[in-house]
Amino acid sequence: MNIKESLSKIFDRYVVINLSAMLVVVILLCVGVGFGLDIYTHHGEDITVPNLKGMDIDKAERHINQMGLSIVVNDSGFNKTLPADCILLQTPGEGQKVKQGHIIYVTVNSPSSPSFTIPDIIDNSSVREAEAKLTAMGFRLYPHKMVDGEKDWVYGVLCHGRHVANGDRISIDHPLTLIVGKGTIEDLEDVDMVDAEEVEEGGTDDFEEVQEP
Repeated sequence: MNIKESLSKIFDRYVVINLSAMLVVVILLCVGVGFGLDIYTHHGEDITVPNLKGMDIDKAERHINQMGLSIVVNDSGFNKTLPADCILLQTPGEGQKVKQGHIIYVTVNSPSSPSFTIPDIIDNSSVREAEAKLTAMGFRLYPHKMVDGEKDWVYGVLCHGRHVANGDRISIDHPLTLIVGKGTIEDLEDVDMVDAEEVEEGGTDDFEEVQEP
């Protein structure tokens, strides 16, 4: 058998057809996998996140779903100038590019004002400390009610004229009044003191010793 006959057997037309078919199948698989990955990952299909702030949560959810995105409420806040259930904050923000199916996290306005627990300030802090804690929590303060007691010491808290205790939950819509000591002793700076050293150095001492008769 010569070389020509051997090659003709190797490259028999049936073998060539089978090899060609296998090659076509491999090419189609590669193209199909690449196309499928593009569809799955939405290659090149970036979606611009809209501005949702101030929008009602139900309306925002319908709008976002139509765009191929999802929305999740992950927090709540309170702004009395805005309607209840409107969106206060969003992440990602307006104008950012995301893929289809991405989740937009939002903070929604609460229908009622939040309430907070009165911290441990009654008979346990100065007026400056109490003011700092309460204002940081969002409470408004009326002018203090002054009573006899240690100067600038907090003896109580009033809400609408009613005494509240440490641990009571009060709405931040209700202003508070601190009951503060006004001091019952004059400042020491106003009291004239006699320096003992001045007396020893020749100063005048008004003390007179009384002799028994």
